[in-house]
Amino acid sequence: MIVWLNGPFGGGKTQTAYELHRRLPGSVVCDPEHVGFGLHRMLPEPLRGDFQDLPAWRQGVFEVLDLAASRHPGPVLVPMTVTEPRYLDETVGRLREAGHDVRHFALLAERETVLRRLRERGLGLGLKRESFAVSRLDGCLEALRAPEFADHLATDRLTVSQVAGRVAELSGLRAAPDTDGALRGRLRRALVGVRHIRFD
Repeated sequence: MIVWLNGPFGGGKTQTAYELHRRLPGSVVCDPEHVGFGLHRMLPEPLRGDFQDLPAWRQGVFEVLDLAASRHPGPVLVPMTVTEPRYLDETVGRLREAGHDVRHFALLAERETVLRRLRERGLGLGLKRESFAVSRLDGCLEALRAPEFADHLATDRLTVSQVAGRVAELSGLRAAPDTDGALRGRLRRALVGVRHIRFD
C-alpha cells in the first residue's frame, strides 16, 4: 500500500509520515521532494522554478514509488504537497492504474492553524524563513478542498499522533499504540523537524 499525505506546506505531512513510520513496523518513508531537489541541483539557477512543473519530476516520482511499492513488503508513506489536478493524476492516478493500492489524504487545517505551525518550525525567525510556504498557503488550501483531493482530514484539533492514528485507521492499517509521553513526543517531533530543514 502507498499512503500519500497531501496538504499545505506546514500542514503536518512529514511529521505524520514519520509518526506512522514509527508505529507501522515494516513501513518506509519515500519523500518525492528529494527527486525535486536533485533536479534543481542539476539545473542552472535561473532555470530553477517549481520542480513539480518538470515532467521529469512526475515521471521520476511515479517510477520510484512504483518500484518501492512493488518490491518493498510494507506500507510506503509519501509526504508531498500536490495541488495541480493534472500532476495528481500523473502521480497518484498512474500509480493506481499500475495496480497499486494508493490511499490519498489531504491534511487540512484553518489558515491560522497552519500559520501557527509554520511559526513553530521557523527556528525563531517567525514566518520570515517560511515565506515560500506562506505565499502558497491560500492557494493550497483552496485547491486541496476540491473533491479530487479527497480524502480530506481536518487536523486543527488533532495532535500529530491522532492524525497518524486516524490515517492508519482509514487505510485499514494496524498502527502500534502511541506510548510517548508529552515531552518525549515533543522531542521526537523536534528531531524530525531538524532533520528536514532545507538549506537549498
